[in-house]
Amino acid sequence: MFDISHPDVRRAIQNALDEDIGGGDITTNACVPALKARAEFVAQQDLTLAGVELLALLFSDVSLARASGDRVAAGEKIAEARGAARDLLTRERVALNFLQRLSGIATLAAKFVLAVEGTGVRILDTRKTTPGLRVLEKMAAAAGGVVNHRMGLYEAVLIKNNHIRLAGGVRAAIEGARSLNRPIEIETRTHAEIEEALACGAARLLLDNMTPEQAANEIEFIGRRAETEISGGVTLENVRAYAEAGPDFISSGAITHSAAAVDINCGIYAF
Repeated sequence: MFDISHPDVRRAIQNALDEDIGGGDITTNACVPALKARAEFVAQQDLTLAGVELLALLFSDVSLARASGDRVAAGEKIAEARGAARDLLTRERVALNFLQRLSGIATLAAKFVLAVEGTGVRILDTRKTTPGLRVLEKMAAAAGGVVNHRMGLYEAVLIKNNHIRLAGGVRAAIEGARSLNRPIEIETRTHAEIEEALACGAARLLLDNMTPEQAANEIEFIGRRAETEISGGVTLENVRAYAEAGPDFISSGAITHSAAAVDINCGIYAF
């Protein structure tokens, strides 16, 4: 699930190490003797784990007790790293920053998925990610059970309201995108836009910033003439109501941009 060979992943790890260590860990180097130690990573709360495989890029001797996507209970051991005590201390914070952030995303993603269980709706993430960490954050969202939407602008056609305005309308935007020979998704905010998008053969309609009741009415009107996706204002508290409106997909930027870091502890012990 976590591809640690991906160049963006390796770049993110190296950037984080360079940012934190710089010319060296002056505190550790001054007061910790040259001895061997082990670092134990332990969950301090119930969580959905993500990113534990990254420890192999930070430490030379790692044993994983759990994997990304696992539901982990408070008190459970996640992984152990062994090596020089100085190395473990110097890289501890970078390791925890990634584990806590990515597991926070996976934990929130899993809650979204659970909230719509039984409806058949698939939850999507968005491009609302931390700059430079998109690949990692989308891997974390997938670990929580959501479906990754497009990785970037290059990957899929999604016509949004600013495209529509600048292109000169729904029809003009769709006609302009036809040359790409790809399925066309278009954001719609009114019934008139929905009618026009359907008439132009859009493959998926994104129903933006509608109430659950409005979305249900429009989805009934659309029938199965196009896939439907609900977006805008979706939270963990209202996602079930939106799912019961009957869309194929619900996307939420909150999964990545509003996920709180989870509590994971790293204890380092000499041996």
